[in-house]
Amino acid sequence: MSDTAHRTALVTGAGTGIGRAAALALLDAGYRVALVGRRVAPLEETAGLAAVPARALVLPADVSDPEAVQALFARVKAEFGRLDLLFNNAGISAPAVPVDQLNAAQWQAVVNVNLNACFYCAQAAFALMKSQSPRGGRIINNGSVSAHAPRPNSAPYTATKHAISGLTKALALDGRAFDIACGQIDIGNALTEMAMPMTRGVPQANGSLMAEATMDVAHAASAVLYMAGLPLSANVLNMTVMATNMPFVGRG
Repeated sequence: MSDTAHRTALVTGAGTGIGRAAALALLDAGYRVALVGRRVAPLEETAGLAAVPARALVLPADVSDPEAVQALFARVKAEFGRLDLLFNNAGISAPAVPVDQLNAAQWQAVVNVNLNACFYCAQAAFALMKSQSPRGGRIINNGSVSAHAPRPNSAPYTATKHAISGLTKALALDGRAFDIACGQIDIGNALTEMAMPMTRGVPQANGSLMAEATMDVAHAASAVLYMAGLPLSANVLNMTVMATNMPFVGRG
């Protein structure tokens, strides 16, 4: 993409994992990036890892709170003047226990972060992208390979990631009239701190435990950067980037 120095992005969950990797890739490509998450220290650490930390804006916020999201996007507009990219990345999972052992609070927590927060941020991004000049922008939602097939004992996470697929398509359709492109990236086994247990053994569909192949999180970040770099006349509606040998394609 040309003239990335004048492009702005907002990344949720930017303090760790995929969010951090994507934020750093965008910063290194010349974007100004709002780093969003609940905890200040990890966001500041992400900013400090950038080649040009001054391009990063640390904005702690709880994106599952709609009022906090409105304040967040007002701050982005005040600081940057516009928003070209939203990477809706924040996500959590519930304990991997049988569905009848989950409580309502655990279910609701996952729905609030993985689905509601994604909608609140997309809604605020739409309002800003429709009103700015030049008009438009891009939204990338972080789905998961769980948007296609579940892991054992993952009902809340899997349900929200399936919902993200529907939200992505609806936003992609509704954004056409306003030059807003929306796509989804489904990432499988990027080696973040959260994914470390996969290298030691995780439950499989047949009840066994098996270590799974992983990939460097940088590959997920580069995929986000590719999607972000397209002109608004082109869109990756859905991309799956995954560890080649992970147990996703095939019979379980």
